[in-house]
Amino acid sequence: MSTDLATVREPAAEHVSARFDLDSPWRLHPQVSIRPERFGALLYHFGTRRLSFLKSTRLLAVVRALDEAPSARDACVSAGVPDEELPIYRTALATLAASQMISERGER
Repeated sequence: MSTDLATVREPAAEHVSARFDLDSPWRLHPQVSIRPERFGALLYHFGTRRLSFLKSTRLLAVVRALDEAPSARDACVSAGVPDEELPIYRTALATLAASQMISERGER
């Protein structure tokens, strides 16, 4: 499985994934629109005008589950992400957080 599940047009720092907390509650940023595609989805942020590609339908399921799940880890579990793949999804979610596609709940 590829470790590059999310691509942002502007490169995000790799060290961000080390700081991403899977046990915190996250959400899709309110200014982000999802366009499902066969390969996963396109995310467009209307505030920053950034475009991100989700290269997996499972990652799309994780992102969609974020708003309701108690944590990003729970969103991954509900989308069927196996434990051994959590580090890959953590990196993808960290990339999305660095590009403001997702944000911690409580942040604006």
